Amino acid sequence: MRRLLLSLVVLVSGAARSGEADVIDVKLRRMSAGVCDIDVTVNSSDTGRSHYTDDFEVPGPDGRVLGRRTQFHPHETEQPFTRDLYGVKIPAGVSEVTVRARHKPKGYDGLTRKVVLPR
Repeated sequence: MRRLLLSLVVLVSGAARSGEADVIDVKLRRMSAGVCDIDVTVNSSDTGRSHYTDDFEVPGPDGRVLGRRTQFHPHETEQPFTRDLYGVKIPAGVSEVTVRARHKPKGYDGLTRKVVLPR
């Protein structure tokens, strides 16, 4: 019984762990009707050009990507790091978006953030 309980604790804690590129903060500003600027803070395990956060994106509720920022270099000495994405066009009727970061080579395995759009 004790072994089973320990196994469950390991499984649950593993599911709650973060990934290689975690979105830890998002600041969103409405610039005009249907257009937002977004500041995204990512904590990642960058170790060089073959292992770093290479982009973040903003998919809408239907999965269509509304905005993306590509990162061209690692941020080994700047953790967490914040970058902006300007002019994201948000379709009418969308009230929240998700922000996620991709880590090369692991993909979108980290924590995401949902953001309610300002009115």
